[in-house]
Amino acid sequence: MASVQNLKKDIDFLFFEFISDCFMFTSLHTGEKRTEVQNLIEEAVSMRNEFIQRVNHPDGKDNPALVKAYYKSVRKDLLEKVDEFFEKLSAISKSK
Repeated sequence: MASVQNLKKDIDFLFFEFISDCFMFTSLHTGEKRTEVQNLIEEAVSMRNEFIQRVNHPDGKDNPALVKAYYKSVRKDLLEKVDEFFEKLSAISKSK
């Protein structure tokens, strides 16, 4: 199992990559799309903070099997959420 520190680094890396793509998008577009992406950035930052909070407070601290399952579910949720954010950004960029 990866350490908690590495999981936090993964969370930061994935969300900062997404935010970086959003900033690139906003530098190339104006108007309503830019506002939508700025709202998406705010949502992503909030979600990043929630994931860090989840990592800092695991369930079942006394049972190693529960802790391992908890961090596995956090990692799975993280990848799903980041993928959703990239899909939303892609949808905004494809809209007219």
